[in-house]
Amino acid sequence: MVSLDEAVTARLKKGGKHFEVLVDPEGALSVKKGEDVNIEEILAVESVFEDAAKGDHSSESDLAEIFGTEDVIEISRNIIEHGELQLTKEQRKKMLEDKTKQVITTIAQNAINPQTKTPHPPSRIEKAMEEAKIHIDLFKSVDEQVNIVMKAIRPIIPIKFEEVEVAVRIPPEYAAKSYGEIAKFGQLVKDEWQNDGSWVAVIKIPAGIQNDFYGLVNKLTKGDAETKLL
Repeated sequence: MVSLDEAVTARLKKGGKHFEVLVDPEGALSVKKGEDVNIEEILAVESVFEDAAKGDHSSESDLAEIFGTEDVIEISRNIIEHGELQLTKEQRKKMLEDKTKQVITTIAQNAINPQTKTPHPPSRIEKAMEEAKIHIDLFKSVDEQVNIVMKAIRPIIPIKFEEVEVAVRIPPEYAAKSYGEIAKFGQLVKDEWQNDGSWVAVIKIPAGIQNDFYGLVNKLTKGDAETKLL
């Protein structure tokens, strides 16, 4: 459950009556987007209120009459899906800032400048968004807004999504411990263990995280690995 201090009110007017539940704002937004969410985990209190601020509970008869059930979890889902979230100005601001950062990070990790074949720093993407006067929508998914942002900033900076393949050779003394970390970083196109115990592979990764990949390889092998952009 979410704490009362972090909860917001989801409110629904139905049948001439008001029904409210106290919920985690992020979790409630996920419910509204149709995601599979455990309602019990996002409720601050397993109760339905007529007025949550006053602590006035809805009567069981009202719940049964309006929702056809007295099950708090089922009713809470109904209220969240069809009602309104009462976010404070501060909560809305923080959630918008967090979502904006998610959009920027997603683009920075997956896109490159096609002219130089290098990633764009997050600060450059953020500046382009400001120039394009992009407004992030709190109720749309990150993926939806990434596509919107990419379309809006292309006239401002050269940018596109691209994947690259990198060949890597890990020396024998680091191969065994490095395999798992490198393999999960992207998609292994092919790999092979050599007779001397070294490991060679070709891995496909988002172009924007090349530097992160090289940093990981260097860290795992103390700079002794060989890499080549294909």
